[in-house]
Amino acid sequence: MSKVKKIENETCPEIDVFREYVRRKGLRFTPEREIIVREIFQINDHFDVDELYLRLRNKGKKLSKASIYRTIPLLIDCGLIQEVYHEDGHMHYEHIYGHEPHGHVRCLGCRRVEEFTDERISQIEQDVIKRYGYQVTGVRFEFVGYCPECQKKQVR
Repeated sequence: MSKVKKIENETCPEIDVFREYVRRKGLRFTPEREIIVREIFQINDHFDVDELYLRLRNKGKKLSKASIYRTIPLLIDCGLIQEVYHEDGHMHYEHIYGHEPHGHVRCLGCRRVEEFTDERISQIEQDVIKRYGYQVTGVRFEFVGYCPECQKKQVR
């Protein structure tokens, strides 16, 4: 998945989606929220709140973790990001806006996470919608186990 870095003052579709979402919800589109969205869409991997906070601090942005924690559920609800997995006591996220559905394979040994795409993920989603009548707002597809390297270590 290639992600394009955004220029600080450049308009990007993610900002427009979020601006419209908060307007519909009767919330304010604050400069802090915009900074958070822009930074998230510059991250090329999964992230947690601590990593996001440190990235922003290292760039001289004066934002609190509380601002990030309050913004994350809004970004999930409007379909810009999703929860990926819970590890070490905190949730990891990824941005999904404009990306095709994909799954994850996560190693319980070394904690490596690999992404994969498969058209059957969308087909399963459609089958579930048809069978149960749900309005699906997100899909998390994950396998957990041991990668080949960790399997070799277990044999020893």
